[in-house]
Amino acid sequence: MKYIGAHVSTAGGVENAPENAGRIGAKAFALFTSNQRQWRSRPLTEQNLTRFKENCRNMGYDPGHILPHDSYLINLGHPEKEALKRSRDAFFDEMRRCEQLGLQYLNFHPGSHLDKIDPDLCLDRISESINMALDRTAGVTAVIENTAGQGTNMGHKFEHLARIISNVRDKSRIGVCLDTCHVYAAGYDIKTGAAFENTLRIFDRVVGIKYLKAMHLNDSKKGLGSRVDRHESIGKGALGLEPFRFIMNDPRFDNIPLILETPDQDIWKEEIMLLYGLIKVRGLRHIHKKANNF
Repeated sequence: MKYIGAHVSTAGGVENAPENAGRIGAKAFALFTSNQRQWRSRPLTEQNLTRFKENCRNMGYDPGHILPHDSYLINLGHPEKEALKRSRDAFFDEMRRCEQLGLQYLNFHPGSHLDKIDPDLCLDRISESINMALDRTAGVTAVIENTAGQGTNMGHKFEHLARIISNVRDKSRIGVCLDTCHVYAAGYDIKTGAAFENTLRIFDRVVGIKYLKAMHLNDSKKGLGSRVDRHESIGKGALGLEPFRFIMNDPRFDNIPLILETPDQDIWKEEIMLLYGLIKVRGLRHIHKKANNF
């Protein structure tokens, strides 16, 4: 089964996210558990925690279909000692907040070398940061998001993701979120079903499909290999509808959160309906039969 949603607002408290997701017909959702533009956020209260969990139960949201995202300020591979410590402390706090909320995942951008350290050293620092966070928490999987490769951002090559994962001690608590816009902008073709299949083969060989825990569903304003991170509404960008039709009819993307981060939140409900409408009814029976034997 496909679990599609969007990155919804937490205005007024994290406990409001499940109801906001429900209003757009989402079966999954993403959220920020703290202010994504600030280093420090207020601790979650017992009321926040209790109401969030109650609302998730009431709305039918399983923790495995919820994908929190960390602050955009965090750089787990920062080349400078003090800035790295601040990023790590903020990341540890984000992981603890997910633990408090009873969530399984924390999605994050890996980091940037800022042209100040060797890229491989940056990747190793990211792994070290993840190890430190996993040592300080329990039950939460760190989910690395691939990037478009804009600026000095790491994570746009599958080899980057593989190196980070290889240096994480607890392989049971590390995963990957593939963003369709970022994959394409980074130079991996997914524009047709055949191209997408080839890219998945490369991902499986280099990283391992077993590490795929979530996806961000975004069209791209820019073309293949542009290294520019600009999302577009589904079917209105350089990708078109074909890659999303492929996703909706492939069992490898069943039972994971599929999250919209498209720019026009006013049409998220319509985009969710559009994506579900891409499922082929005849193929769906075959796909679920195949998935049960996967």
